[in-house]
Amino acid sequence: MLEFLIRDAETAPKSFGYKLKNNLVTLENQEEALTSPKWAYNFAKDVKGADIEACQEGAIKEPVWAYYFARDIPGANIEVCQEAAIKDPIWAYHFAKHVKGADIEVCQEGAIKEPYWAYIFARDVTGANIEVCQEVAIKSSVWAYHFAKDVTGANIEACQEAAIKNPKWAYKFARDVTGADIEACQEAAIKEPRWAYKFAEDIA
Repeated sequence: MLEFLIRDAETAPKSFGYKLKNNLVTLENQEEALTSPKWAYNFAKDVKGADIEACQEGAIKEPVWAYYFARDIPGANIEVCQEAAIKDPIWAYHFAKHVKGADIEVCQEGAIKEPYWAYIFARDVTGANIEVCQEVAIKSSVWAYHFAKDVTGANIEACQEAAIKNPKWAYKFARDVTGADIEACQEAAIKEPRWAYKFAEDIA
């Protein structure tokens, strides 16, 4: 019985994933590779003679692989990959930060759909529009605090106004941000006993 199972396993058609993992992929497998964005990227990356344009068309169906394709594949169309990558804030950020030739303004537009990525974009990406990123980041008290603390050029007053809507972040703002209005932060922090105590202990 075992002998039959071994023989069947050896003669059964191998999946593309199996072939890829075991370096058995050839140009003949390109059509199969194009059925998955990840495989399309890997095929273009690992198989000499791959049709880059066709693989790119397969890869950009998902933002993550559009980003990796632009980053890693010689001959990738940066503009086309970027258009697909910026549909997700995570990959819009990474595209701007890691892909040569990225359009920072376009990537920023994709990234700032969420306060966290607006903060990260402003913090890490050269050429980011600080004012535009800040407008989105300060929709959250958490990221308003981090923006003021970590981003060069942040408007401290605007960040503080957003951060102190939450007593915890009012306390942290006063503690950590140069230029914070201590009195305003204290007024917000003391709305909860825990942060009133911490404020008195660490700041006042």
